[in-house]
Amino acid sequence: MFVGVRHHSPACARLVAATIHEQQPAYVLVEGPADFNERIDELLLGHELPVALFSYSDEHASWSPFCDYSPEWVAITEARRCGAEVRFIDLPAWHEAFRDVSNRYADAELRYAEVVERLCREFAVDNVDVLWDHLFECESEPKGMAEYFDLLRGTATADEGDSAREEYMARWVRAAVRDAEDQPVVVVTGGFHTAALKAKLDGDAEWPEVPERNRGASYLVPYSHARLDAFTGYQSGMPSPGYYQQVWETGAQRAADWLVESVATRLRRRQQPVSTADLIAAHTQAGALARLRGHENLARTDVLDGLTSALISEDLTQPPPWTRRGTLQPGAHPALVEMIGALRGGKVGRLHPDTPAPPLAGAVEELLRTHGLDGEGRISLDLTDAEALERSRILHRLRVLRIPGFERTSGPSEGTAPQWDEQWTLRPADERLTALIEAAENGGTLEEAAGTALERRSRHARLEELTGILFDAVLCGISMLSGRVKESLNECVRETGDLAALGHVLSGVLGLWRHDRLFGTRKDPLLGAIIDTGTARVLWLIEGLHGGPAPADPHRLRAMAATRDAVLHARSALSLDAVDVTGVATRVSNDVQAPPDLRGAALGLAWTLGTKPDVRKLRSVGALGDLLAGLFAVAREEVLASPDLVGVLDELVGAMTEEEFLVALPALRLAFSYFPPRERETIAATVLAHRGVGGSARGISRLRVDPMVVAEAMAVEKRVDALLVKGGLT
Repeated sequence: MFVGVRHHSPACARLVAATIHEQQPAYVLVEGPADFNERIDELLLGHELPVALFSYSDEHASWSPFCDYSPEWVAITEARRCGAEVRFIDLPAWHEAFRDVSNRYADAELRYAEVVERLCREFAVDNVDVLWDHLFECESEPKGMAEYFDLLRGTATADEGDSAREEYMARWVRAAVRDAEDQPVVVVTGGFHTAALKAKLDGDAEWPEVPERNRGASYLVPYSHARLDAFTGYQSGMPSPGYYQQVWETGAQRAADWLVESVATRLRRRQQPVSTADLIAAHTQAGALARLRGHENLARTDVLDGLTSALISEDLTQPPPWTRRGTLQPGAHPALVEMIGALRGGKVGRLHPDTPAPPLAGAVEELLRTHGLDGEGRISLDLTDAEALERSRILHRLRVLRIPGFERTSGPSEGTAPQWDEQWTLRPADERLTALIEAAENGGTLEEAAGTALERRSRHARLEELTGILFDAVLCGISMLSGRVKESLNECVRETGDLAALGHVLSGVLGLWRHDRLFGTRKDPLLGAIIDTGTARVLWLIEGLHGGPAPADPHRLRAMAATRDAVLHARSALSLDAVDVTGVATRVSNDVQAPPDLRGAALGLAWTLGTKPDVRKLRSVGALGDLLAGLFAVAREEVLASPDLVGVLDELVGAMTEEEFLVALPALRLAFSYFPPRERETIAATVLAHRGVGGSARGISRLRVDPMVVAEAMAVEKRVDALLVKGGLT
């Protein structure tokens, strides 16, 4: 007896239960990983659903989720209730057939899209979810389900993965039929596979062997309605698990009442007005729509459309997600947000205490207990203390693995001077066990798992991301990975043409090379090689960078500042001589085709290396604000110590017309933002001295309003004056 199902469908779950009760079979064969057959009893320990069977191998991980109304779950529990033998009959999750599948119970909707579209047009519905509800979920005794699946498969072609799976499942079916002799066998699989299995009943009837793997394992993990929901990106099965849980437990009519009440309650908690009249209107609209659409019971979309009509009406600015199976877009109406939240439900699964777990879960629990990290609240770590440093590394490894409940609020960061302490907030988290079990695919110990996770991130990381991965490896105390990431980083730096990314990398690596006695990376030879390669690459890129006036680029200027720091503070790591660097900087600063901000930064770089600029040349420079942004980003201290330069700049700015000043103002603001308030006061005092004027430097450097507001006010006053002159009113 074959029962084709749609995954996570209450209607299919009821059909499975009724079929097993009626047939009293010798075997119940279920689409699921055959390598878990010896451990099926783990599924029946007494968990709170939803749970999932999580499987992983070297390069792949996948989930087989079960909720109360999953047909596969009902097949297992009903089979045990009637004394039947239960077998999973599908290939293991790590098999090549699943290489592109992260969820075993993924409906093959893309493969039968054409026939679904045709059926949707025929029945005047929006998508496959609405079609399924219309045909089956809102009927007390749905009919034609087998014909529906036959129609879908009749127009679709199975790919290599499906063909391999179906051939393997058919071998289990033939063996069970032979072994059961005259007793029934019930086969529960996705409806897409049913027709193919029926056609493969002739052939070898020996029990198939379970393929073996070199590495990997399978474990049960707690799951949640949020992870099951199609509106949050779940790949298959029915959407809206909270709603269908109610359909399973109480029936379609009471589920409709529950949904209306849940949406109203959620909206009222958010201080959104929902009147009794609104709820009556929603119920009335839903009932009218159900009758119009020929539904025996209220369908999910009947209720949702009724709620939308009563609570949103003309305020609907985007198609509801249930019309297209998508996620909510920004700016969605509050009622839509609460409808999706109510549909999703909040149920979170829980494993029975006797459920086996991977070694990583136990190892982490022991580490947390041993190092006093299993509590709740804020902790402060002095990183100069060996024990505190070890606690920090444990917490960082958990952070890298995205284990919930461990949040760092302050501490060392890449590209900055050293910080010798960290602050963390610890809290309990229901999702922690799930995350630890799923993290076990990376390794059996916390250090190994964190290292593997970082290495996987590094394989496809962009240049600027590699610096963060390197810093994470340092914080985790994982030196072997750090070496591999450093080599990748050096290779990427050598080939990149992205000056902004190069600046990010160079400043981050310099921070580790210069300051990091704490983590053992100070004067690291591999870091030194990256600094050498990065500095040479920056100089090579800037000498060929040409273009007209453009807004100053802070990321480009960061690269120039990092080059300055490399020459000043990491000279022992450089193969370049300071004279060579000065030569490049001088050429770029004199290149009229170079962007103004880059010319200013090059001028500042040459200055910091001992070549004082001729301030008179600034009088002939266009795009002064952009040039100054570059100059100040690289040579801030030299500017502060040069009253002559400040005086020339004062004269240049003072000579601008109001229109020229307004055009230059954004760039000037960026330029002077490189000086902290106290240094801006120093510049203001220098300007007052240059003009021979007394007064408070603080008073003129600290405005109470935004400078842009002042500039806009000046522009308005100028236009008013012009109108007064034009009208003869002066």
